[in-house]
Amino acid sequence: MDAIVFAEPLRVHLVWLAVAAAAACAFFEFRSADRLQRFVSATMQARLALRRTRLRRALQVALVFATLLAGVVGLMRPQTPGGTETIDRGVRADIMVVLDVSKSMLAEDAAPSRLARAKAEITEFIERVRDQRVGLVVFAGRASVVSPLTSDYGFFRLVLRDVGPASVTRGGTRIGDAVRKAVAAFGVNQGMPRIMLLITDGEDHDSYSLDAVADAVGAGVRIVTIGFGSEDGSEIVVTDPQTGARQPLVDGDGNLVRSRLDGDLLRRIALESEGIYVPAGTAALDIDSIVEAWVAPLVTDASARVVRRNPTEHYRWFALAALLTLIAAAWAGSGGAARPVRPGGP
Repeated sequence: MDAIVFAEPLRVHLVWLAVAAAAACAFFEFRSADRLQRFVSATMQARLALRRTRLRRALQVALVFATLLAGVVGLMRPQTPGGTETIDRGVRADIMVVLDVSKSMLAEDAAPSRLARAKAEITEFIERVRDQRVGLVVFAGRASVVSPLTSDYGFFRLVLRDVGPASVTRGGTRIGDAVRKAVAAFGVNQGMPRIMLLITDGEDHDSYSLDAVADAVGAGVRIVTIGFGSEDGSEIVVTDPQTGARQPLVDGDGNLVRSRLDGDLLRRIALESEGIYVPAGTAALDIDSIVEAWVAPLVTDASARVVRRNPTEHYRWFALAALLTLIAAAWAGSGGAARPVRPGGP
């Protein structure tokens, strides 16, 4: 027979309350009987009130105590080992999406543009990693947290839809600043695996990005870098929001600005953080492959299957016993006496 254990063993101290309650019940029960015998004769007691023997009174007190005792044992939750259940906890992690919204992301080598393609891929990505907290940092010449870590995917998608080059006030591309801002946005490390999804074309303007990556590693963050764009470079076309006119972006000297994917930098960032580099280039991403082959292994400890034992609870039997003994106590308190006789009656 399986050994019985108690899920709440400290509740055994409620027994003292049960003993005190039973003692008080016995005291008042026998005290009332003694007072009645002191002032009323046995003949008059038979006429005026129900009389119970001392044995029946003692039985009633014992049954009340048994009721309380069964209730205490039930509250202690007696259990025996039950069956086991295998639970797949799935991928569990805090994921911070760090999105480049600089003007170089407007290049159209990844149709319709690098930025539009990246936003579409991010939307699909969060659909594959349900039950996670996700956040969003956008950056160009400076970085900004536009969505803290949240499990409200509707809010996340709403914020993501509206981000663009106008979301930051300074032009350029400073990856290091974005990484530092994202690490700060994770907050205090509570043991949850942390993943940073860095999506950019890799161009960096002296932001000491590898130093920032070292800080991320120290905070327990692994970085998955996704590079959009062509390594051969592409012209940047800017659309006037007022007129809809499209024209190529030029620098201060009137030269066409070309942006190319810097895969070497993104590869080093991933290597330094023990993450993964995904060269998206100008093609569509295989999001399922990224989640299953790259993101999931980064959180192996949290996504492992766990075996949980489901104990069999037995408190119901003690609750039933308490109910039955309570009924028996009520019976002992009301039965077994002579029927009262009215004064002057037969």
